[in-house]
Amino acid sequence: MLEGRFAVVTGASLGLGAELARHFVAEGASVMLCARGAAPLEAIRTELAAGAAPGQQVLARAADIGRPSDVAALFDAAFAAFPRVDVLVNNAGIHGPLGRLEEIDAEAWMAAVNVNLFGPLHCCRAALPAMRRAGYGKIINLSGGGATAPMPFMSAYAASKAALVRLSETLAVELAGTGIDVNAVAPGAMATRLLDEVLEAGATRVGEDYHRRVQQIREKGGTPPAVAAALCVFLASAESDGITGKLISAPWDRWRDWPRHLDELRGSDVYTLRRIAGRDRGMTWGDA
Repeated sequence: MLEGRFAVVTGASLGLGAELARHFVAEGASVMLCARGAAPLEAIRTELAAGAAPGQQVLARAADIGRPSDVAALFDAAFAAFPRVDVLVNNAGIHGPLGRLEEIDAEAWMAAVNVNLFGPLHCCRAALPAMRRAGYGKIINLSGGGATAPMPFMSAYAASKAALVRLSETLAVELAGTGIDVNAVAPGAMATRLLDEVLEAGATRVGEDYHRRVQQIREKGGTPPAVAAALCVFLASAESDGITGKLISAPWDRWRDWPRHLDELRGSDVYTLRRIAGRDRGMTWGDA
């Protein structure tokens, strides 16, 4: 599905990012992988390069996407190696501090927002001029569950992921008619290192209900990362052309059917973040 396409994937060394990279290479894409940790990043690059087809490039560059200078160097390397960048996957993200808002470290809170929100912002700004010149592009932002429901004791994660979805929706409107699609992906509750961080933090810091739910996800295995990776391959491919400005659940939405319903998708606010008014829930007393 991605043969002849060139992609930049952030947070690609572990967990979902590594699974995304495997799927992209298996589907024929040339990739520039990035993550902060150089050693695990080189390990996944070596693994994928060994199975790449002739002419298919698997490159990697260590970078902290929260640093604009790192992002600039990442995309300089990508554009030097590739004739273009067709796809940007903003996957890198962190939980940030866990605990009550008034008790957590404010600097750590802002650092999480820097990675989860400003990092994708920097990457989009670096990729978009060339995508505009090409008249085509795919931007895929990984939102996580924090975008659609309150997450007590994880306020930096929840706020930054909700903001990332609204950034995706807004950017999609800005880019209407350019051939560039922008979407956000909710990958499902995966048993990754982020869940391990919650378990290690303990029920006192993240709340008993959430800690119990995370334990159940860990025991049952959660949503396989391959589910979200398959959705990202679809969104990176020509098959999804015209689908833009949506928040898509990898495990719950029938996204493979969506190309047959482009007019309905374009003309509706379905699969977006919106305010729920009283009338939407059958209440007659709250709305003008």
